[in-house]
Amino acid sequence: MNKLPVMRVDLRSDTVTQPTPAMREAMMAAPLGDDVFGDDPSVNALQTQLATMLGFEAALFVPTGTQSNLCALLAHCQRGDEYIVGQMAHAYRWEGGGAAVLGSVQPQPLNHQPDGSLALADIEAAIKPDDPHFARTRLLALENTLGGKLLPFDYLQQATDLARERGLARHLDGARLFNAAVAQAAQTGSDAQTEARRIAQCFDSVSVCLSKGLGAPVGSVLCGSRELMARALRIRKMAGGGMRQSGLLAAAGSFALTHHVDRLADDHALAKRLADGLQDLPGVVVEAPHTNILFVNLLGEARQKSGTLMAWLAEHGVLATGLYQLRFVTHLDVDEAGIDHTIRVMRQFFTA
Repeated sequence: MNKLPVMRVDLRSDTVTQPTPAMREAMMAAPLGDDVFGDDPSVNALQTQLATMLGFEAALFVPTGTQSNLCALLAHCQRGDEYIVGQMAHAYRWEGGGAAVLGSVQPQPLNHQPDGSLALADIEAAIKPDDPHFARTRLLALENTLGGKLLPFDYLQQATDLARERGLARHLDGARLFNAAVAQAAQTGSDAQTEARRIAQCFDSVSVCLSKGLGAPVGSVLCGSRELMARALRIRKMAGGGMRQSGLLAAAGSFALTHHVDRLADDHALAKRLADGLQDLPGVVVEAPHTNILFVNLLGEARQKSGTLMAWLAEHGVLATGLYQLRFVTHLDVDEAGIDHTIRVMRQFFTA
């Protein structure tokens, strides 16, 4: 195989983004206080900004999405309670079992449907009777997007209505909420902020990551009622998440919410461009992306060459994750040239 010119295209995750020059300027200019005392003006501004945007009373800035979900789960649930969640949901599978380990809150994982949803009948069946033999079912936790898939809005309404009717609280892991909102806006002809609020208002609490597609270097925000955020604040303290002059980081989040939401459509277009460019390769099955995450399955002889493929991609400057199923994630530090390079590298490997 002839070597192609090497350029670096990091498609491992949208968490690898670097702050833009304008974001760095906003960070350096941010007024600071001490957030543990509640007087960092930049943190307070970010919390108010996102709570207002999504239609909640209050919000809490935390270091990570994992801590945001943990604060939510433990604020909603007590020891001996349980939350219903998907098998592949981040708050269950990828966060170290934090709710169970740190809060004695039992997860009740359910299998996903092909579109990423949890069947309403499965949710209904998982709700335990009020009996001392069972953990107390207290919460339904959903994720949108899930693996880049946009959950249908009608489904979100039905699932959260069911939870409310059965007395359950409702939490959304909206790590990529604004990716979901941009994709939903493309369907409805509305705008991303309107759709983000519509999605969020199905839930009692929403966690939003700033450090993924929005491009901030650090941080997530949990939104909910004032009472719920007061409980979450205590949990954040116990989890070591009280930061001092964290307005430096919060300013990046505020900048991202102001300037980087609508541009998520560019990431979605690049994921589609990559998907289109990988069609018809032997043994390569491309899942049509909903947003900025593209999964590629390898079959037959292509699967047997998967280990060689990862080395080939890295040698030619393309970073991805996976083995038999590849994951490519577009973001603000990837452009059309990088996607076209990735397509050339993949096509040369499979057609040589």
